[in-house]
Amino acid sequence: MVNKLAAQGIADTRVLQAMGAVERHRFVDSALVNQAYEDTSLPIGLGQTISKPNVVARMLELLMQGCEKKLGRVLEIGTGCGYQAAVLSQLASEVYSIERLRGLHEKARENLRQLRLPNVHLLLGDGMLGYPRGAPYAAIVSAAGGEAVPAAWTEQLAVGGRLVAPVHAQGKASQQALVVIERTQEGLRQTVLEAVHFVPLKSGIA
Repeated sequence: MVNKLAAQGIADTRVLQAMGAVERHRFVDSALVNQAYEDTSLPIGLGQTISKPNVVARMLELLMQGCEKKLGRVLEIGTGCGYQAAVLSQLASEVYSIERLRGLHEKARENLRQLRLPNVHLLLGDGMLGYPRGAPYAAIVSAAGGEAVPAAWTEQLAVGGRLVAPVHAQGKASQQALVVIERTQEGLRQTVLEAVHFVPLKSGIA
């Protein structure tokens, strides 16, 4: 899988090593284990999916840009099955991961328990509000896309921090694009990148 990611253009060796360190098959249902290392998204229950390895690696590579060492404190919106949080644990000093669906929060807790990652904190809550108690964050990454990036996220981003999230293309609710937002001393700088497809961003806890 890692060789395939490198061939697809993922160049950050830290990201490739982190992807290689976390066994993806531990995070999918037993019936799907034989597909765990293919470059495809897979269902994890409750209408949610585990993202394609290439998409996870791409988003993490964008987060790491300009960062010489490890990332500091990171906020992940949408824990899902816990896979990306586990990969992030290799790249960041601390990971706060928030999930609004109780069933997935419990599944991620179960998946991650066996890995014993002391720097990963799983939270049940409304991801659209971020997690102010852990702010400011060196990086924020979202696994769900909405009309716009919630103000709470950019407010919780540290100066010099980067946020990577899918956002609906203007006037096209069915299309999403990957967006990178950087907080500089002067304010926010946004870059719109390639088209992506993620589950919709929703508020509340279910």
